[in-house]
Amino acid sequence: MPEKVTKDKVLCYVVRDGKLLVFRHTEYNYEEVGIQVPAGSIHEGETPDAAALREAREETGLKDFKIVRKLGEAEYDISPYRFELQRRHVFHLELTEPTPERWMSQEDHDGEQEPTHFECFWIPLEAAHILQSGQGALLGRLYD
Repeated sequence: MPEKVTKDKVLCYVVRDGKLLVFRHTEYNYEEVGIQVPAGSIHEGETPDAAALREAREETGLKDFKIVRKLGEAEYDISPYRFELQRRHVFHLELTEPTPERWMSQEDHDGEQEPTHFECFWIPLEAAHILQSGQGALLGRLYD
């Protein structure tokens, strides 16, 4: 079995009016990728706060995010998909600009690969247990 690498990631809970901002990949079905919150890798020399804001902007196409607070850290083993242990820095973010209930977005990956297409939408916080791969693990801390 391959050796697992540990990677630092960010996870963003963007909350407004009792709803959580989520997205799905439009090129794959729910059975393959599920519903996710904005998340991604922390770049070399980047702080977790900066990475959280960058990932939220890249994946939703929106700009007016601000960090409310860091909710904590959680580890998640995503094997066998990738033999990787993720150390997730989880943030509560606020979005001040208006949005529709649903919109299309894409992440361009700095031109290094084909764009990834997303459909963004809001779900009630009570339904957020459906998030894929343990992404909902720290939702309860929104209420601490």
